[in-house]
Parts: sequence; structure tokens; C-alpha cells
Amino acid sequence: MSYFLNAIKARIKRLSDMTENAKDKTKDLPEGRLEFKHIRDKVYIYQINGDTKKILFAKDKNLLKDLAQKSYLEQIIRANKKELSLLKKLEKSYPKLVAEDIYDSLSQERKNLVKPITPTDEQFRNAWQDKPYKPKAIGEGVPVYETLRGERVRSKSEQIIADHLYANKIPYKYECPLKVGKKVIHPDFTILKLSERKEVYLEHLGKSDDEEYQDDNVPRINDYIMNGFKLGDRLFLSFESSKTPLDVRVIDKMINEQFR
Repeated sequence: MSYFLNAIKARIKRLSDMTENAKDKTKDLPEGRLEFKHIRDKVYIYQINGDTKKILFAKDKNLLKDLAQKSYLEQIIRANKKELSLLKKLEKSYPKLVAEDIYDSLSQERKNLVKPITPTDEQFRNAWQDKPYKPKAIGEGVPVYETLRGERVRSKSEQIIADHLYANKIPYKYECPLKVGKKVIHPDFTILKLSERKEVYLEHLGKSDDEEYQDDNVPRINDYIMNGFKLGDRLFLSFESSKTPLDVRVIDKMINEQFR
């Protein structure tokens, strides 16, 4: 399925959820709307409710805020309604077969005769996964944690993350070198987001309540951000502390919503 169709579906869901949320919030707000009048250097604010017009003062602060909030939410609902109407028409008319899917739709006999104009997802994934790299060396004295894929990682939590990526067929590389500005660092996980054919990076901060550990990682995260790696776009973080272990539900949510 086309990335753009996935994006359309995701946008429809987001707008629908936002609209329902806005409608719920307007239910308990007061009737009427605000009207502002500028006379010379003063602003007069009125509550308009049907044919009734009432001037409001500073003492009516809560009512002013509620009516302003109501107007804002109503604008959100109207804007979403227009966009949803357009997107649903686009979703309905979007072609079932897009250029990137044509090769996969061919019979094996035809595939044997055809050279794809662009790599299929499987070809792209395999080429990305098979490209060799030199991971960061793990020194002596570090406990051995081995993933389902047979690689060694530094912690039990990283083993869990790697295994969840692997089980969900998310292509990843462990501690693959990456140039960030003038530095070369080794993100915990370099992940191929296949739907967009781009790399994203997951850093697991496993000792977030350890001051020395924070001193090492804060500059690292700052380097990412200062060099254009936006949180929630290409950079993702997971956390745990001595009192709060890794929550695998968070990892699974990232996998389902961010890494596919």
C-alpha cells in the first residue's frame, strides 16, 4: 500500500479523534458567542445569545474564557469537517494499485523477465539489511545478552527491544555508526521505516536517574537535535530507571505507530 494512502488514513483518524474530543469539550460550555467592539482606544466584549446581547466585564473572566474556548473548538470542528470531506473522497478514489506495487502483482513468469524500475520493498529491505557495518565494540566484563537474531547487545532491555523489533519484522541495525555533525556516534538502534524508506533512530536511556549516565547522554541527544534529527520524526527515545523498568508496551506502540 502506498505511503501516501497510509498517510491519508492516519490523517483521517487523527482528525476524527480530534473532532470527537472537541465536541466532547464543547458540551459543558455556556451558550452564546463573543463579540468584540473597538471604540477609540477601548475594547468592549459582549455575549451574544440569540437576540440577547450582554456586555461582559473583568469579573466575568471565567465566562469570557469559556466562550472564547468554545469558539476556538467550533472552528476546529468546522475546519476538520472540511478537511475530512476532502480526504475521504481522496481515500475512496485512490488507486488500488500504485506504481511501487505493480512488480509484486506480476506472475512469477513475468517477474523473471522484468527489471523493476524501482526496488520492491523486499529488495530495498534486503539491500539495506545486508549492507555491512562495523558495530561499536563491547568490552570485557559486560554481561552477555544475545538477541533472537543471534547478536550481542549490552543490556537486558536492549535485548527485549531488539527481539520485539525482530518479532514484528522491523528491519534494524544495532549500534551502526552514524555521522552526526562532525562526530560519529553509534545509535542503539538504527531502524528502517520501510513505508517511507528512511532511517530512524531509537536511543534507549536505561539509567535515566543516574547523574553520570545523564552527563554522557544529554550532550549526545543535544547533538542529534542540533544537527536536524527531530524528536518524533527521525529520533525516538525510550527510558527506564532503577525504580521504573522498561515498559514493553511503549516499545510496541512505537513499533506499530512510528516504525512501520
